Amino acid sequence: MDKNNQTFVSEFLLLGLAGYPKTEIIYFVIVLVMYLVILTGNGVLIIASIFDSRLHTPMYFFLGNLSFLDICYTTSSVPSTLVSLISKKRNISFSGCAVQMFFGFAMGSTECLLLGMMAFDRYVAICNPLRYSIIMSKEVYVFMASASWFSGSINSVVQTSLAMRLPFCGNNVINHFTCEVLAVLKLACADISLNIITMVISNMAFLVLPLLVIFFSYLFILHTILRMNSATGRRKAFSTCSAHLTVVIIFYGTIFSMYAKPKSQDLTGQDKFQTSDKIISLFYGVVTPMLNPIIYSLRNKDVKAAVKYILKQKYVP
Repeated sequence: MDKNNQTFVSEFLLLGLAGYPKTEIIYFVIVLVMYLVILTGNGVLIIASIFDSRLHTPMYFFLGNLSFLDICYTTSSVPSTLVSLISKKRNISFSGCAVQMFFGFAMGSTECLLLGMMAFDRYVAICNPLRYSIIMSKEVYVFMASASWFSGSINSVVQTSLAMRLPFCGNNVINHFTCEVLAVLKLACADISLNIITMVISNMAFLVLPLLVIFFSYLFILHTILRMNSATGRRKAFSTCSAHLTVVIIFYGTIFSMYAKPKSQDLTGQDKFQTSDKIISLFYGVVTPMLNPIIYSLRNKDVKAAVKYILKQKYVP
């Protein structure tokens, strides 16, 4: 077989910030610190939600899932990014790229659904407090979380398999830090219309629909809060929702700009767009998972009390 006609590549090269050695060192330090904060902060939230019985509620169950998801999401890409920055080893095997793409897409899709589930949980808690324990029973919220994980994984299997089956004609340089699906699609030397169609469907199911659930949930929540006679009750309701709403705005504000409009091959060569994509990808891929535990812990008395309780139990004989 003529090598010039070969359509399979055995590995990819992740360009990252090649050509900017000083920037790479700064980026390495920043990402390393962020990753350590992600592991510590989300790990503490998971431990607190498991070992403190006061946090055995639907809200903290979803929060624990979100923290575990953020750890998995960043661990699928950040360590390899750090290695490439410090060792200049930028190659990743074809199978390794597929695995990285799968986990990144699966975790991102699942998080979109989980944020929607959390918004629905807050809606029931504030708008139907007397029926909350019935509507959000353990069987229901466990099923909701399981459905989120399963749906996100299936979506990722579809998107990853469709992307990695494409011929690449020897072009294996990915202008990105990771095997991000849009960056990989730009390398394909075949029609990617099927990929774009399936991604549009995916965007509707995993971006638009959860966002609509969040929007209408908070619309009803706001209506209920404004009708409250007690100022204390209004403050408590706003405080309960503020952390989740902050995370939603940060997460969707960045990821929606990346995936709301799938980019086709006609963007190849436009460096300003590629650089912008890298910055946005960094934000929702590292900064958001780092901010999640900080936002929830700093603005939540229950979480802070649970952490203090666990530390006291561990260190006091």
